[in-house]
Amino acid sequence: MSDALVTRESESGAREVVVFDYGFGNVRSAVRALQRAGADVRLSADLSAALAADGLVVPGVGAFAACMAGLVDAGGDTVVRERVAGGRPVLGICVGMQVLFESGSEHGHETAGLGLLPGRVERLHAARLPHMGWNTVAAAPAGGLFSPDADDRFYFVHSYGVRADPGPRVNSSWTRYGGDRFLAAVEAGPLAATQFHPEKSGDAGAGLLRRWLAGVARVAGDRSSARSVSPSHH
Repeated sequence: MSDALVTRESESGAREVVVFDYGFGNVRSAVRALQRAGADVRLSADLSAALAADGLVVPGVGAFAACMAGLVDAGGDTVVRERVAGGRPVLGICVGMQVLFESGSEHGHETAGLGLLPGRVERLHAARLPHMGWNTVAAAPAGGLFSPDADDRFYFVHSYGVRADPGPRVNSSWTRYGGDRFLAAVEAGPLAATQFHPEKSGDAGAGLLRRWLAGVARVAGDRSSARSVSPSHH
C-alpha cells in the first residue's frame, strides 16, 4: 500500500501522527478529521513510520476476529505493544479500541486480543442492534479526552462492547443503550481509545481529537527535552 501524506501547520503543537492502514477502518475519514484538528497526518502501513510517529491511530470496523487477524498480519500488534511500553501515544477507534482488550467473543468463538487492557468484548444486551447513532458519554473525571460539557454527543455504530469495569488503573468513560451499560472510551497512560467514531462526531469529535493531539504534543516535547538535557560522555 502506498503512503498518503497530508500536512497542515499543527494548531495543537502535535508533530507527525500516523493512521495505521492495515485494511480495516475508516482511514480516510480519520485522516481528514485529524487534519482538521491540526495534525500532520501520514496514512501508512509502514511499521517504522508507525513506531517513530509522535502519535499512532489504530482504526477498526467489522468483526473483532478479522480486525485482530489483519492487525497481526500487518505487524501492528508488535508496534502497538512497543509504543505503549515506551510511553508513546496510541489512539484506538471502534474495533481499534476493542482489540486492545484481552479477548472478543463473536458468534460463539473467542478470539485473543492484544491484552493491553483487562476485559472481554461481547455482544451488547439490547433488544435492537446495532447501536447506531448519537449518544452522550459519562466521562471519566480524571481523564483528558472530554470537555466538561456533559451534553456532548458522539456517533456510535457497533453491536459489541466491553461491559465490565476494567479497574482503577484505567480511566473509564461509559454510555448506555437499550438498558445496557458499556465502555465508551478508555485512557490508560499512553493508551487512549473510543468505542464511538470521533471522526464522524462533528464538533464534539473534533474537540476530543484536539485534546488527544495536545497530549501527543506534550509527550513529544517531554521526549525532546529529555534528549536535549541528557548528560554528555567524556
